Amino acid sequence: MSGGKITGAEAVQAPKGGQSDQVTADAVPQLNQAAITAGNADIDTVSGATYTSAGYKQSLQSALDKMKAGADSGPDTRTLTGAVAQTQYGPVQVRVTVSGGKITGAEAVQAPKGGQSDQVTADAVPQLNQAAITAGNADIDTVSGATYTSAGYKQSLQSALDKMKAGADSGPDTRTLTGAVAQTQYGPVQVRVTVSGGKITGAEAVQAPKGGQSDQVTADSVPQLNQAAITAGNADIDTVSGATYTSAGYKQSLQSALDQAGG
Repeated sequence: MSGGKITGAEAVQAPKGGQSDQVTADAVPQLNQAAITAGNADIDTVSGATYTSAGYKQSLQSALDKMKAGADSGPDTRTLTGAVAQTQYGPVQVRVTVSGGKITGAEAVQAPKGGQSDQVTADAVPQLNQAAITAGNADIDTVSGATYTSAGYKQSLQSALDKMKAGADSGPDTRTLTGAVAQTQYGPVQVRVTVSGGKITGAEAVQAPKGGQSDQVTADSVPQLNQAAITAGNADIDTVSGATYTSAGYKQSLQSALDQAGG
C-alpha cells in the first residue's frame, strides 16, 4: 500500500502440484493485476481457477482489513533481505517482512533452478516460507529432499534477522516500489524493487512472459536481471542473451519504479 492505494500484490502461497501448477501460473498474475487495478478485493474470478480466485480474494480482503485496523503497518514494519547463501545447487537468498517484531512474510528471492532443482525449489520454498513465519526465527526444520536448499534458506534468513537486530536495511527510507507494467511481444513484465538508503536492496519480477518457450526464458533471465538491478543500482543493465524482449520490459518497468523512488 502506498498513499492508501494498492501498488503491488503477490501470492505468497498458491495451489501447486499436477494441474494446479498451470492453473496457478495462469491465474495469479491476472489476480495480482486485478487487485492493483480495483484497489480492493472485489475482483473477478479467473476462468478455470474458481477456487484459487476465491482464496486469493479472501486473503486479499484480510490484508486490507488489517490496513484499516492499523495493524501490520506503521514505522515498525520493515523489509529485510538476507545475504546470498551459496549452496551446492545454486544461490539462495531470503527476504522477510517484520512487523511488530514478528516475521509476517518470507520469500526466496533466489533459489536453485534447472533440472531437478526446479521441482525441489517449487516443493520446498513454500514450506520454508511458512516455517519462517511460524517459527519467527531461522531455527526451522529442513525440508525432506531439499537439504541444501533448506540450509541455504536458513543461512540467508538468519542474515536478514541479524540485519534487523543491527538496525540495518531499515528505517523510514526503506521503501518497496512497483513499476508500471511493460507490455512486450511475449507478454507483460512488471518489476518491484526495495530501496533502502537510496540503494536497491531487492528486485523481483511480479509479472514476466509465460507459456511455452517463455517459461524457460523467464526462469533463466529473471534471476540474472534481478541481480543486475541490485548490482547496478539503476536500470542501465545489460540485456540477457536470448531474452531481449523480457530484458527490455524489465528495464522499462524497473525505471518506472526508480522514478517513483526519485520522487
